[in-house]
Amino acid sequence: MKLNRLVPMQPVKNLSVSVAFYRKLGFEVEKQQDDWGWAMLRCGDCQMMLDQSIHLHDNIPKTAVLYLYPDNIQAFHQQARDNGLAVPDLDVTFYGLTEFRFEDPDGNRLWIGQDKTVSGC
Repeated sequence: MKLNRLVPMQPVKNLSVSVAFYRKLGFEVEKQQDDWGWAMLRCGDCQMMLDQSIHLHDNIPKTAVLYLYPDNIQAFHQQARDNGLAVPDLDVTFYGLTEFRFEDPDGNRLWIGQDKTVSGC
């Protein structure tokens, strides 16, 4: 047996706010069901779902961490800034990646990184 793919589902409080946020990172909407509070997004070969139903009980923590690997960290970082997102400066980590970290509107953590030997990082 093998897995063919993995698609994370991010908990969101407001689907339209979250879709707008992820579009600023370069994601496109493949499918969206506003009556369900659900959307499937894609950026390159990567997919992600957003779902309001995970937020049925406000007192239960619902945060996740996504680690995104763009092919050009500088361009991805600049795109986020150009689209109005408040992202920190790029940093080189002790484990050899150039990365930046921030949160989406629901507190889900996004870590974006690239091996510092790729694309002149």
